[in-house]
Formats: sequence, structure tokens, C-alpha cells
Amino acid sequence: MNAKIIGTGWELPAYEADNNYLSTIMDTSDEWITERTGIRKRHLAKEETTTSLAAGAAGKALKASGLRAEQIDLLIVATITSDTETPSTACRVQAELGAVNAVAFDINAACSGFLYAIHTADAFIRSGIYKNALLVGAETLSKLVDWTDRSTCVLFGDGAGAAVLTSSEQGGVTAQTVGSDGSRWEVLSCTGRSNHNPICQEPAGPGFLQMNGQEVFKFAIKTVPLCIEDALEQAGIPAEKVTYFLLHQANKRIIQSVAKRLKQSEDKFPMNIDQCANTSAASLPILLAQMDEQGRLHSGDILVLSGFGAGLTWGACVMEW
Repeated sequence: MNAKIIGTGWELPAYEADNNYLSTIMDTSDEWITERTGIRKRHLAKEETTTSLAAGAAGKALKASGLRAEQIDLLIVATITSDTETPSTACRVQAELGAVNAVAFDINAACSGFLYAIHTADAFIRSGIYKNALLVGAETLSKLVDWTDRSTCVLFGDGAGAAVLTSSEQGGVTAQTVGSDGSRWEVLSCTGRSNHNPICQEPAGPGFLQMNGQEVFKFAIKTVPLCIEDALEQAGIPAEKVTYFLLHQANKRIIQSVAKRLKQSEDKFPMNIDQCANTSAASLPILLAQMDEQGRLHSGDILVLSGFGAGLTWGACVMEW
């Protein structure tokens, strides 16, 4: 039995901050940002929270799937920006939806989070432990970035995407690979609270997101093609047979470089980075849900999903729609 997607949904904050707006609060320009990243605007949370965005996307995915909330056995939220240290965002989404029979927990794998969630849900479904899983990628990264640092803050946005997976004898996830390299954790990181107990009076506040952009770029264009090729080899499918390659929306240049290394047309690499920027764990499910809503995905299509991010982490999966 395979894990097959039967419903998707996405949710973005109402407020849109385009590059021209950012040029009024820092030394940057629309041309500078667009040329280097492909980003033209991003959505920023004002009244929305990670939980509300996650619940919104999850509710839409659940409705599209035709399942009732109480039929969900497993609820995973991939996020690095939970509203609370505890409980998990997944438990709060469970309460919002009324998914009373679901086992709920979060996954922190940064931009690879949704791939890790698929990997986990697929294992549970294949084993027969659970039948129906609701996976969400949700982030409010705008609260983690330093808005005086133009090298990082212009890259990120807020949002959520979700997918319902169910046990199926046809289609679904056919192969996948995930990986981690913790020795390179400092390349992309964000410090949490320092120790602030009675014998260690360090400042208690968390830090901002820190990134070595060049190192992340080199890591991505090397690792992503390799993990995609690994997953395709497992599935026994040549790259030419893939309908779409859905990559984490981090940078237009990275996506173009991966397409070139795989010797595939850029037309097979859909992007929404110009409208959403980098939404970390929400990136892939938002793109997937938007394409689904637009009617661009058809039964029998072969999709490759791939993500990469802090950890360092990466992953890819091959699925039949």
C-alpha cells in the first residue's frame, strides 16, 4: 500500500510586502532582489499566526479530500516557527479541526520539513499502523529574521500548505530519500533561548536567523540533483518521464541550476517564489496545493518533490498523482 495525496490546501497572510515596500525601510531595491532571487513580494503575518495559517490550510486540504476530521489518524506539522514552545503546533491544529482521533506532533527539519513529514507518514501508512494522514508545512518566518539585514530578510515570507494522504493500492509515493549533515549546522541556524537559571544568568531572548548564503547555494545545487537522481533510480523512472519537479522555493537561481544539472527543461520546474518568497517548510505544500487548485495536476502525472535547508537537511520523493 502506498501513501497517496487526495486533498491539498494553502493559506497566506493577507498583507503583501513587495520589494518596493522593502526599499523604503532598508537599502535595497526591487531590481536588486529580483535579479538575485526571483522574489518580487512576500506575505507577512500581522494578525495571523503559525497555528491559524496551519489550521486554514489543513481545513482546506481536509475538505478537498472528502474525509471528516475524525477520520484522520496522524497529524504532522512541519515548522520551525511554532507559536508555543509547547504544546506542538500540531496539537493546536488538531483542536482547531476537531481531529480527535489523530496522533499529533511537529517535525523540525526547516525547509526539508514537509519532505520529512511525507517520509514519516508514508512509513506509518505502508506499515498499516495508520490509514489517513494530514501533513502541514506552516511558518511565520517574519518573526525570526533581522529586518535590518537585507541579505536575509528579503528572502523570506509567511504561509502554510497542507496535504491529506491515504492508503492506496494505486499511485502515490513510490520512492524517496532523506538525509542530514549536522556537522554543517552553523551554515543556516537560529539560536533559541539561552540558559537563564539561577546559576547561569545569560540573556534569555532568542536570536535571529543567520545564513551563509554562498554555502547554502553550493550545498543546494550539489545535493538536490543527487538526491533526486537517487529517488528516481529507486523508483525506476528516468528524469524524462517526470511531469513536474517541485523544488523548495528558496532561490530562482538554485532551481535553474538544478534543472540544468538534471538536463531537464525549466518548464518542468514550476515556481511561485516571485509571489511567496521562501516559506521554509510551507514552500513545497503551498506550491503543490496551488498547482492542484489551478488544475495543472492530472491522474498519472509523475511528480518529484525535493527540499533542502537548515540542519543541513535534504530530501526527495517520487509520486504518481
